[in-house]
Amino acid sequence: MTVVSSILLVGDSHPSHREKPRLILASSSFSLRRPRYSRLRQREVEIKIAREYFKILVQVILFDSRSAEAGQLGLFDMAENGGSDISDKQGRPTTMISAEEALQIVLSVAQCLPPVTLPLHEVLGKVLAQDIAAPDPLPPYPASVKDGYAVVASDGPGEYPIITESRAGNDGVGVTVTPGTVAYVTTGGPIPDGADAVVQVEDTELIRKSASVEDKTVRILVQTSRGTDIRAVGCDIKKGDVVLKSGERLGAAEIGLLATVGVTTVKVYPSPTIAVLSTGDELVEPTTGCLSRGQIRDSNRAMILAAAAEQHCKVLDLGIASDDVAKIERILDSAFSAGIDILLTSGGVSMGDRDFIKPLLEKRGKLHFHKVCMKPGKPLTFAEVIPDSPAGLKSNKILAFGLPGNPVSCLVCFNLFVIPTIRQLAGWENPHLPRVHAHLKQPIRTDPVRPEYHRAIIRWEVNDGSGSPGFVAESTGHQMSSRLLSMKSANALLELPATGSVISAGTLVTAAVISDFSSFSVSKNSVSPDPQFATHVVKGETLKDSRGYEFKVAILTVSDTVALGAGPDRRYSDCEYFSSVG
Repeated sequence: MTVVSSILLVGDSHPSHREKPRLILASSSFSLRRPRYSRLRQREVEIKIAREYFKILVQVILFDSRSAEAGQLGLFDMAENGGSDISDKQGRPTTMISAEEALQIVLSVAQCLPPVTLPLHEVLGKVLAQDIAAPDPLPPYPASVKDGYAVVASDGPGEYPIITESRAGNDGVGVTVTPGTVAYVTTGGPIPDGADAVVQVEDTELIRKSASVEDKTVRILVQTSRGTDIRAVGCDIKKGDVVLKSGERLGAAEIGLLATVGVTTVKVYPSPTIAVLSTGDELVEPTTGCLSRGQIRDSNRAMILAAAAEQHCKVLDLGIASDDVAKIERILDSAFSAGIDILLTSGGVSMGDRDFIKPLLEKRGKLHFHKVCMKPGKPLTFAEVIPDSPAGLKSNKILAFGLPGNPVSCLVCFNLFVIPTIRQLAGWENPHLPRVHAHLKQPIRTDPVRPEYHRAIIRWEVNDGSGSPGFVAESTGHQMSSRLLSMKSANALLELPATGSVISAGTLVTAAVISDFSSFSVSKNSVSPDPQFATHVVKGETLKDSRGYEFKVAILTVSDTVALGAGPDRRYSDCEYFSSVG
């Protein structure tokens, strides 16, 4: 007896595929000759057949679900450019482009914003648009490296009268150290004329104390040499030296340098202004206490506004728009006339009959793409809009992103496409996200059609699985694009190829870094990637994240030189540092 099992699925419910019925046929056969088997053996074979049926059914279900998720309900038909042939709701053929090609298009359109001049306290994180040269040398006078005594080096050890004190400021001016005399100096204080070396306090002994400087005597215990512990004029910065170049990003140290050379206003590339709009009849404000049937709170707008502010951008909240084409168009027109640089919408970019963002952007500008072969984030739309302007005036173009409505897809697309765009507009030389290699902590199954950006936490560990220190990547769990919990702790997106296979634990993968490493718990096996920055980790405890707590820090400069206006006040760099970590 021969038993044949088969499964046949025919038909297609998707409107864009009604003339493309799908046919999935799976079959298996076994030969069963009853005379040769006992009843028990026959039962075993029947069980085997049932198992085979189940395997085939699972394969068909998986195939169908993956096809539907990829926007295709037939066989996978990949285009030559790595995308998938699909049709829009009007039946027009379109093609998904790769994420790499999409980003290349975006960055080719994005151009640096015109430079602006800002005061020192407003330029943290911005990119310089000019070279900065020192107007005078640093130090501007021979200065002591340590607290000690300015001496004539050839005098050698012995007892010497202290003829003056040279502290930071104008002390000791007009006094000359001659052989057989010394002058007390403080760190940073000017070296009196005649002295050619400094002996640190630790190598001296005060043998006669008095309220009067002239009545003090010190014993020098060591032989020194000319130039010891003296900073020569211009040894740090020579007059005319370029201390910062156009294109450099300004951190706390760079702002300290600007203050050092007396620059209090500087030309930089500004951060873009970003408008954020959520669309959808189902959306209500987060303040809504009791949800009605069919309602959800709008998480995307709050999330993207925060993400844009985190990139030092000015933000404009456009609120929520219902699925009304006229209302959405009015809001977009208002945003376009508000002087924004980037428009971010969420929702309304898929294949539904009320997805209006794509046609509205196409109406107002040039639509570059509206499907990207990636998971999550396939419906991402990008357009270039030139707003209307009075005759003779040139309008700045607006870069418009139609982000997907699912929260994870929305934030993943923001990280992969909007952040590089922000950086490009703000003058960054390299706008791309940093990438590292990490070993998988657990196996991950990849999508068969689209490259995946898998949310993960990466840590530096003593043993990354290869026996050496390195990054380890741990998945944040279930990766549905609606599940925002998968982004909660993620500091990286694992770039996984579309193979449909399982990538085994320990495999080295590329991770795009989307957050710093201070925002998640540290493994007890973790160490710093550089011994210079090693952090003490208490075994079995989790480092607390200090964000959300406010600290007040008072900063005071104590210096006669600064008080007299004869030296730079570096409070600016301290203030900028604390504002950056607060």
